[in-house]
Amino acid sequence: MAKNNPAQFIQEIRQETAKVTWPTRKETGLSTAMVFVMVILAALFFLLVDQILQFGIRFVFGLGG
Repeated sequence: MAKNNPAQFIQEIRQETAKVTWPTRKETGLSTAMVFVMVILAALFFLLVDQILQFGIRFVFGLGG
């Protein structure tokens, strides 16, 4: 295992972080909004599936009228 100098290690970290392209404030806001929209759509989808399955089970077993 090669042993690196701590100063060299810090220098390599700085070089790698300099290559990172950070998102702008607008991009971050847009991505956050998209995540919220997808979460809401997924929740509505699973609510619909749950209601359909619940209706089917009640229909098959004759529960609740």
